[in-house]
Amino acid sequence: MGTTGQGRFGGRRILVTGGGSGIGRATALRLLEEGGAVVAADIAEPGLEETAALAAEAGTGARLTTVTVDIADEASVREAVGTATAGLGGLDVLVNAAGILRSSHTEHTTLEFWNRIVAVNLTGTFLVTREALPALLATGKGVVVNFSSTSASFAHPYMAAYAATKGGIQSFTHAIASEYSKRGLRAVCVAPGSIDSGMTRDPGLPEDTDFGLLGKLTPAIGRGFAGPETVAGAIAMLASDDGAFITGTELRIDGGTHM
Repeated sequence: MGTTGQGRFGGRRILVTGGGSGIGRATALRLLEEGGAVVAADIAEPGLEETAALAAEAGTGARLTTVTVDIADEASVREAVGTATAGLGGLDVLVNAAGILRSSHTEHTTLEFWNRIVAVNLTGTFLVTREALPALLATGKGVVVNFSSTSASFAHPYMAAYAATKGGIQSFTHAIASEYSKRGLRAVCVAPGSIDSGMTRDPGLPEDTDFGLLGKLTPAIGRGFAGPETVAGAIAMLASDDGAFITGTELRIDGGTHM
């Protein structure tokens, strides 16, 4: 990429999955703004094109490249991560923001439904992390930021499959944080809740949803759900040297929804 910026991420090489929309896009743009060289990866090419246009408008487009990837497909992940690390000349930070949210009564959840959510959210996080680890470990100070959710620790009705994957991601993050701590790697989770993104705007709730069960998901502060940039700011802190003493844990970002 050649061009590096100033700021907390000046000279840092970053891969952000889910960079074509929502929190992934907001994170890619924030880390570009703070000087990083970023590869945004997503399954949706039109979304990546929009991210690139926004970066160009902000004057940071020279430090952004994009790559398409299906994180549930091993060959696709291997190719995309290889392309990203080769283009960047290494990797300092991985942000696993890609994921899907679908809802269903658990008694009506098909195996196909369950397997798809697991494949994208949990297995996808594993695959991208596994492929990125050699490059991250080579720096001696690599950082992995994974995406859990408040649903991993607090009851979110109709989202049993989604919640299970997010709980799994938390456990996965704890394990790699310990396993690679002596090699300089930090691994952390963000656990967003009450965030306004494409995923939360249409979670596919059942037609007979009991909205009384969902009432507790209202933030305690602010005016309704927060924007994706709220999470992006927290990720910027965690992935920078300001978060140097934070690993093997998760940061809940939900406006006090689950105090």
